[in-house]
Amino acid sequence: MPLEIVRNDITKMAVDAIVNAANTSLLGGGGVDGAIHRAAGPQLLEECRTLHGCRTGEAKITKGYRLPCKYVIHTAGPIYQDGQHGERDLLVACYQNSLELAKAHDCETVAFPLISSGVYGYPKADALKVAIDAITHFLFENDMTIYIVVFSKDAFEISSKLFSDIEAYIDDVYVEEHLDSPRESIRSRLQSKYLKQAREYEELDECYEAPTAPMVASDACLNDMLNQIDESFAEMLIRKIDERQITDAECYKRANVDRRLFNKIKNNPLYKPSKQTVLAFAIALELSLDETKNMLMKAGFALSHSNRADIVVEYCIMTGNYNIIEINQVLFKLDLQPLGY
Repeated sequence: MPLEIVRNDITKMAVDAIVNAANTSLLGGGGVDGAIHRAAGPQLLEECRTLHGCRTGEAKITKGYRLPCKYVIHTAGPIYQDGQHGERDLLVACYQNSLELAKAHDCETVAFPLISSGVYGYPKADALKVAIDAITHFLFENDMTIYIVVFSKDAFEISSKLFSDIEAYIDDVYVEEHLDSPRESIRSRLQSKYLKQAREYEELDECYEAPTAPMVASDACLNDMLNQIDESFAEMLIRKIDERQITDAECYKRANVDRRLFNKIKNNPLYKPSKQTVLAFAIALELSLDETKNMLMKAGFALSHSNRADIVVEYCIMTGNYNIIEINQVLFKLDLQPLGY
């Protein structure tokens, strides 16, 4: 996916560049800054001394040294006061300048921490929104894979109202016996189901009359059915793109899907996308719930109330929330697989 939120140690990310939430001196510090300097080794500090600092909102680049990345992009985030002293604009500049620097050095993959959300005090939910807005704006004009790296779920906050509303909806419709019901309870329910089916079959047997001659399937009939095969997922996808009067690029970028994956789907009729990819396109095209179910069916999938991720997507479609990044934030918070791929 072009933008993905991951739980990891940023010093372990094998990408072209990682971004260091540095202080203005660029001489190391605590938190992410200190961890990056320790992992990179003393040569990073030596190179940083030659850069003569970095003003808030700006970005500078060094080699990665002992890190698994090629570059480290250092940016100085704002110290949060009350949100009324230009903090947001400075934080946006951190992301914009870092991304432009990565682009200038031909980076295809970049990993960011949540800049200024630690000791600098920027509220985490607001810092995340700034990060996502700045990154998605960049991705609409550029092809790059970008990761927002958080060390733990405790360091990740999203809109509490959205999250609580979705949790309540999951509680209302989720098939809890798939997780918590005792085995005996499940077995007894199944036995009752099978006994009911057996009684129904017995009733059918009593009314059944054997055919006087065996029925033979017609080859011509089978050929007719095969010739009337329904449109494929890829055909529906292209048709919906045309109906929405958007470009292919607008569609796959809204879906947070890589261009190469989109081209594979478009050009290879035998390619089978994942369920997460199908749902990502349904969200990008703002399909209704019925249309989404139809698109899933064409790819061999279905929505299920025994699947928590499906319930999240269903809720968002029903409430008109087609922001795939926001949906993926909720899925991440619930330890569920995000849409895309």
